[in-house]
Amino acid sequence: MTITQPQAFKQIAVEEFRLTEEPFYLPINDEIQLFEQAYERQIPVLLKGPTGAGKTRFVEYMSWRLHEHLGDKSNEGVPLITVACHEDLTASDLVGRYLLEGDNTRWIDGPITRAVKVGAICYLDEIVEARKDTTVLIHPLTDYRRLLPIDKRGELLEAADGFLLVMSYNPGYQSALKDLKHSTRQRFIAIEFGYPPRDQEAEIIRVESLCSAEDAQELAKLAEKVRNLKEHGLAEGVSTRLLVYAGKLIAQGIAPRRACQVAIVWALTDDLEVQRSIEEVVTSIFEN
Repeated sequence: MTITQPQAFKQIAVEEFRLTEEPFYLPINDEIQLFEQAYERQIPVLLKGPTGAGKTRFVEYMSWRLHEHLGDKSNEGVPLITVACHEDLTASDLVGRYLLEGDNTRWIDGPITRAVKVGAICYLDEIVEARKDTTVLIHPLTDYRRLLPIDKRGELLEAADGFLLVMSYNPGYQSALKDLKHSTRQRFIAIEFGYPPRDQEAEIIRVESLCSAEDAQELAKLAEKVRNLKEHGLAEGVSTRLLVYAGKLIAQGIAPRRACQVAIVWALTDDLEVQRSIEEVVTSIFEN
């Protein structure tokens, strides 16, 4: 295969992959410092944690923030290319494919190829949903080689400066058949995400939903109680994302109990018995 240098692709526009506004993110531990050092040392990152705990928002925030860490005065973050993984995701979906145009064929880069060429962060969200044979192609990108094989073109593409591979998954939700291979897992450092402490979660809810500080505190309190129901048939605790949805409805004048019913109770489960248990918790916190 031919090793292709990234300098040949400088003409690729990256503006569409840059965040133009700072995303809101409230640090919980030392995840910002860890990510900055991983980026500087070109160490791939695996984000682990439950649904709606802020993994995607964290990657967005870091892509915006890194220009400061790198001493860039342009106020433009590192480009971010996100792929929502699913069971039908193929290697061609990631790398690229030839498309027919009349009597000719044209090569179209996939998202990971574009990220490699422009020096972007490539974020593979819920990586274990992808087919296992798909994840193997990322292995040469995660060690000192930093190469992407493009078999259909007979090329080995060197990653440009700034490229970083980031993946996420929810280990508590996946079955054994959808776990990460050890050969893949041990190519990344892992940052654990959990739901924030009550006061910090309340602040996130308040800022994101524009509800009152009092309602945000009550929603955070509700979250703690609902998450304790996991032992009583609830598959997964309520996410911060759903709490924000409830807060947005409350901020728009929807009664708190009704907002919690549609954004939390009905969204979490179809089990009538579990729904009643959650509604009892809602009633104990909100008067109307």
